[in-house]
Amino acid sequence: MSKVQFADKSVWIDGKKVQLISGAIHYFRVPRELWRDRLEKLVQCGFNCLETYMCWNLHEPEEGVYDFSGILDFEAYIRLAQELGLYVIVRPGPFICAEWDNGGLPCWLMTKEGIEFRRMNKPYLDAVRRYYHMIMPKLRALQIDEGGPVIAMQVENEYGSYGCDKEYLKTLRAMSLEDGITVPLFTADGASDLCLQGGLLEGSPMCLTFGSKGLEAFETGRKFRPDDPSFCMEFWVGWFDHWNCGKHHTRSAADAADEIEDMLSDNGSVNVYMFHGGTNFGFMNGANGYPGQAYTPDTTSYDYDGLISEAGDPTEKYFLVQDVVRKFRPDARFGKPEASEKKAYGKVRFSESAELFDCLEIIAEKIHAAKTEPMEKLGQSYGFIHYRTHLQGPVSTVLGLWDVKDRALVYLDRQLVFTYYRNDASNWTPELHIPSCGAQLDILVENMGHINYGPLIGRDFKGICDGVTLGSQY
Repeated sequence: MSKVQFADKSVWIDGKKVQLISGAIHYFRVPRELWRDRLEKLVQCGFNCLETYMCWNLHEPEEGVYDFSGILDFEAYIRLAQELGLYVIVRPGPFICAEWDNGGLPCWLMTKEGIEFRRMNKPYLDAVRRYYHMIMPKLRALQIDEGGPVIAMQVENEYGSYGCDKEYLKTLRAMSLEDGITVPLFTADGASDLCLQGGLLEGSPMCLTFGSKGLEAFETGRKFRPDDPSFCMEFWVGWFDHWNCGKHHTRSAADAADEIEDMLSDNGSVNVYMFHGGTNFGFMNGANGYPGQAYTPDTTSYDYDGLISEAGDPTEKYFLVQDVVRKFRPDARFGKPEASEKKAYGKVRFSESAELFDCLEIIAEKIHAAKTEPMEKLGQSYGFIHYRTHLQGPVSTVLGLWDVKDRALVYLDRQLVFTYYRNDASNWTPELHIPSCGAQLDILVENMGHINYGPLIGRDFKGICDGVTLGSQY
């Protein structure tokens, strides 16, 4: 039996009742050099637990090729948390949402024949099993039952918001058990009847995700699991930002602190999401989008209006929540962290530049194809893809761009003639005039982030996914 039990309406560790006050900080959103600083600020706020997702798409960027180095060395991150006296909750996926590209699912999965995501599907589960066989032995050694700090792990992620395939959830849990996981394997879902009906798994503790009305949410959970501890696995103290969708999201510090105090006073455990959000480095931001609705990519910043800002500074919210935590953990090691040092690096002057068209032969692999293909089918997951062809003339007509994801720049003989974004009302260019000698057509398409939530998970291919028409001709 594990040293950790979720029973009798409480969390028990080594036979003692423990109220978990946890904060979310993702190792892959924080430079490794800053891990200690951010975790120490978690400790100084009085928290006793760290929570982190894991990112399959970075750990296995190509099928069968794994990376656990540098910023992806989650074992070192968890050991550091243990050194600082923190318990650790791990949410390994395979799907994590997290406003992270493709919800953490590798893009190479999208091209597998017959694949269906997040359900009982052999191609999908075969890939998950191989990934689990790589990460679970590492996590097994980090469990509290093996002398480590990991006290619990999640099965999938908010599954009730997506589906109701109980056999799928059972299969994921069985994979974890087969690989030696002994700590509680919990589920986490929104505090609504529909989400809990789809996401709860018999034999796994229930946790909840929400951002307001915590006591009401706990009551909803008790309808389904009266003996499980009241545990908010994601209490949203802020929110994420989309490109071109207004100013930075913020939430009242006093309101967030009051809600946390209400839940702790009700004998609940809380994981603050996000304690420190950090940054979506590179091309790793996700996006939101439902069929028939606008596509909204997330920003590079994942500040989330958390307790610690993206720059590492304690906020008003930090100190108000710290005052709440003092009431429940008076003997914790509190501190008053300072803002991070800032520097002005001055102006950077560029003395040289290079034209994209002059560099294509150097920076890109040339692939000949009879039709346009999305980047994933060409072995590419992120960034830009460039299409080129020669148009015959003379002709004057419009060009149509079909199923383009996400933003296209159209050039005729190296001159920009049209810019198209997938949310635009029209996908037709102005009339183009092709001379009798013909013209070179170039289309540069930017991937602005794979959708990370909802029914389009794994279906949001990037590039020109259908084709291009000149008048009526493909």
